[in-house]
Amino acid sequence: MTVTILLYVLAAVLVLVGIAGTILPALPGVPLVFVGMLVAAWAGDFALIGWPTLTLLGVLCILSIIVDFVAGVLGAKRVGASGWALFGAGLGTFVGLFFGIPGLLFGPFVGAVAGELIAGGTLRRSAIVGVGAWLGFVFGTLAKIALCFTMLGIFVLALLI
Repeated sequence: MTVTILLYVLAAVLVLVGIAGTILPALPGVPLVFVGMLVAAWAGDFALIGWPTLTLLGVLCILSIIVDFVAGVLGAKRVGASGWALFGAGLGTFVGLFFGIPGLLFGPFVGAVAGELIAGGTLRRSAIVGVGAWLGFVFGTLAKIALCFTMLGIFVLALLI
């Protein structure tokens, strides 16, 4: 009984930290939410939350990871960025992971600007591409938040049915 309670507490902590992580880019938010839900399902012996629900939640979690990495690149592409700028935005997002919140906020922008400059773009054009990459990152974060709350809704609905 005590272990079950501890597992539910751990699950709740993981979900709450994960929700914060969807906004704070230094934390793997949606994957933490998924792991919290998995722990809660396990604590309940998968009686209320079964594998079909967990599979759906896992697919949404994977989708959020893809959105996280692709959003900056798509934002840069939307404003007509060169291939170098797209590469730079992706690289900037990846490198930004190692520099915490400032790196994640500015990585796609700096990478896209540097890539566009390497491709021969003007400073003005490169800045526009950088803003596009940054907007992609912002919209990607909003999509992750939406996916996170969709997962929470599915989880609660599965508990109630």
